[in-house]
Amino acid sequence: MRLKKCLSLVLMSLFCLGAALPAAAADLVKVPTAWLPGQEAFPIWYAKQQGWDKAAGIDLQIYAFDSGADALRAFPAKSWIFGGLGAVPAMLGALRYNMSVIGLGNDEAMANAVMVRADSPILKTKGYNKEYPNIYGSPESVRGKTILCTRVTSADYALHLWLNALGLKESDIVLKNLEQAPAMTAFDYNIGDAVVLWAPFTFVGDKRGWKTVGTPKDLGKHLPIVLVANTAYATQYPDVTTNFLALYLRGVKWLQTAPREEVVKQFQKFYLDWAGQDYSADLINLNFDTYEFFNLEAQKKLFSTSAGPSQVQQWQSELAEFFASVGLITEKNLKEIQGSSYVTSKYIDMVTPQAVTKQ
Repeated sequence: MRLKKCLSLVLMSLFCLGAALPAAAADLVKVPTAWLPGQEAFPIWYAKQQGWDKAAGIDLQIYAFDSGADALRAFPAKSWIFGGLGAVPAMLGALRYNMSVIGLGNDEAMANAVMVRADSPILKTKGYNKEYPNIYGSPESVRGKTILCTRVTSADYALHLWLNALGLKESDIVLKNLEQAPAMTAFDYNIGDAVVLWAPFTFVGDKRGWKTVGTPKDLGKHLPIVLVANTAYATQYPDVTTNFLALYLRGVKWLQTAPREEVVKQFQKFYLDWAGQDYSADLINLNFDTYEFFNLEAQKKLFSTSAGPSQVQQWQSELAEFFASVGLITEKNLKEIQGSSYVTSKYIDMVTPQAVTKQ
């Protein structure tokens, strides 16, 4: 994975934003994209495997990053123009780099989890906060504990939601910032008292006997993976932006309608070839019980502003307000992204049903 990531970064240097601009009509438009090695990347990977991108006149370049924070660091250099990020890095991308949210990957509210070992004292208390009866822990059992977490990500949000429900703050724990794979390895070697993971790492944790003490779903929150764009590029090239969304949604339609056996087979190939992970069919099937993908019809509804702020804008605004309340962004930052106007329905509204049902 590390070697593949290094090679990807070398290749990315060949594709600055200028190289991604549409050339002559006969040429393919190079479109560098950024993804985490999670299932939300599958639809675009499958579109590339099937050659749908070239049929649409573009050449997708698919680059892997360990986390949304990792991808954000590459964004100012114009190494990629579209991608799939967690709601948290997307919010920060809008705040710092004029990034737009143009679509949805999936809802990972059940897939981000604070996990502990089976003998953890944190498991002795369930329902400390009566509003959230399914979470474990108490102020006494959590205060002072060392927790492994990937900062500026959906995992970070999951952790702070859980702490907040227990009446605690980040300063009440010892927080160690690690990417997902190193965090899992460290926890395996008895480093830390809890670890915050997203799928498929959560599924591996389950197999190792680790227990979930809280998820955003348990805390009544949605936590989408969002599709993002370089705002200036999307504005200048709306057709390319719409084609990107159509390719992604065509992949979503395939995985929602194809025989489950074939989908599982392709997911196994995806994780092995692209993410370097060899997962069993049982583990892949857990993906479908945990994540929710959104088809074109659902996305148009969730992005609709016909009755006021869209549902996606509300989700992002709620997230920003929470991060301001715990001090991870300033009140000034909050005002700058108030209303989540960086979430736009412009491009999803341009995608037609015919574009995602091509055979």
